[in-house]
Amino acid sequence: MTPDMTTSTARKLQRMQALADEFIGIRQRIHQHPELAFEEHETSQLVAERLQAWGYQVERGLGGTGVVAQLQRGDGGKRLGLRADMDALPIVEATGLPYASRRAGVMHACGHDGHTAMLLAAARQLAHGGQFSGTLNLIFQPAEEGGGGALRMIEEGLFRKYPCDAVFAMHNGPGVPQGRLVFRDGPMMASSDYVTITLHGRGGHGAEPHRAADPIVAASSVVMALQTIVSRNANPMEMALITVGALNAGQANNVIPQTAVLELTVRALTREMRELLERRIKALVAAQADSFGVRAEIDYRRGYSVLVNTPAETEFAREVATELLGAEKVDRHGPALPASEDFSFMLEQVPGCYLIIGNGDGEGGCSVHNPGYDFNDGNIAIGSAYWVHLAERFLAVAAQ
Repeated sequence: MTPDMTTSTARKLQRMQALADEFIGIRQRIHQHPELAFEEHETSQLVAERLQAWGYQVERGLGGTGVVAQLQRGDGGKRLGLRADMDALPIVEATGLPYASRRAGVMHACGHDGHTAMLLAAARQLAHGGQFSGTLNLIFQPAEEGGGGALRMIEEGLFRKYPCDAVFAMHNGPGVPQGRLVFRDGPMMASSDYVTITLHGRGGHGAEPHRAADPIVAASSVVMALQTIVSRNANPMEMALITVGALNAGQANNVIPQTAVLELTVRALTREMRELLERRIKALVAAQADSFGVRAEIDYRRGYSVLVNTPAETEFAREVATELLGAEKVDRHGPALPASEDFSFMLEQVPGCYLIIGNGDGEGGCSVHNPGYDFNDGNIAIGSAYWVHLAERFLAVAAQ
């Protein structure tokens, strides 16, 4: 890094630190008024109004409650997409913070309020003082939390209306030192599939099990047999996960029920492993059910796909982070994560990179999706400065 670049990146951080209080206020306002998937009406209105005031061309309603803002400058031909998610979770907040959720049973327990605030802060700086030539597309996405908002935006024409040569997104990471940036080439987050298994037996009296076909016994065997798929069918060097999160059957101690229902989450880090898990689950459950004289009905629903970062864009994103923060605050190749993200659908359409910004490894280390979680406001300046620097580097003004 040259001395001139060092000075330039330091100024970016200083500018964003000067703006931080305003956008911390916006973040906390969004936190107080959380909205569930496809219900982000107030949040999208706030986002759209700010972006329009700063000179962006804004489209609302893409993907239901999504917002896309475009800013074109100069004659550069490159097109960049930056994405933030906006939705909250159906969780009762237990932080006790003065800006805690005012909506019963809904809270920003994953930091999407912070992601939105970081991108808004960057949007303002890029509009008012950004040095770039090309097309900047800012994507404020609804319904990441299981709603597939990214896929809906794509289906409604996101990249047809707003073509991008690359797209980037950032998520906070509890347990990672605050402000540290983490990258990974290739598969970074797992696919997530949902399976409901209904075992249809024949009910009867608990004292006469020989006259029944007990779905509870069959379900118990299925639970244990499913564990052998990961231990005996999956390559031990690859991530594969099958969790039975629910088993519901019966209501009385002396009644054998007609049915038992299992609910599973299934995750993998490669498309090949994902296919293997589906095939083996279906075959094993059918065979187990048959061995107990019951019938298996399997509802296998594909969820989010494997999130795969493309090499060139990830290396570019690392370079930007190193220039901004220094190599000591950048993890070049962090661990893959078993959680899932619908930004994966965007990366299936456009090359790009999904990165992690540390939320803190002390009190800020509280897990996401936890009633005690809160986004670390110290990341507003760092995250927004990163977006500004990345945008200006990607859409660099050609030397004269």
